[in-house]
Amino acid sequence: MKNPLSRTDETLSGAGRLSDQLMNGAEKAVDNTRAMANDTLDRAEDKVRNLRGNIDPLVDKLASQAQKLARQSLDMASEASERAQRSMHRYADATTRYVANEPVKSVLIAAAVGAAVALMVASSLRHRDGH
Repeated sequence: MKNPLSRTDETLSGAGRLSDQLMNGAEKAVDNTRAMANDTLDRAEDKVRNLRGNIDPLVDKLASQAQKLARQSLDMASEASERAQRSMHRYADATTRYVANEPVKSVLIAAAVGAAVALMVASSLRHRDGH
């Protein structure tokens, strides 16, 4: 029969070995978890870099399109202004020709328009003053 102290020593020794094994297992688990976390972070960082690389050209493309639209808008506004100026010149030329060809009618028309404007102004002044 074995000595009870010897059994206790064996039990303590076995418990120590089990404790060491558990500690080693826990350390390995922590190391594995740390490695997986680092790997996941590295992959996430790579994805962020890829996204940033994809976004920069997209922003450049959008800015380029905005500049193109602004340029087109300015060109359209310029063309509209030129058309309006040409129309005004045509109307001014037609009016000048009419006045030159029909001076008496032109004076009568101008007098009638002037009288109508004067009546409208006088009427609005009377209404504003409360008369």
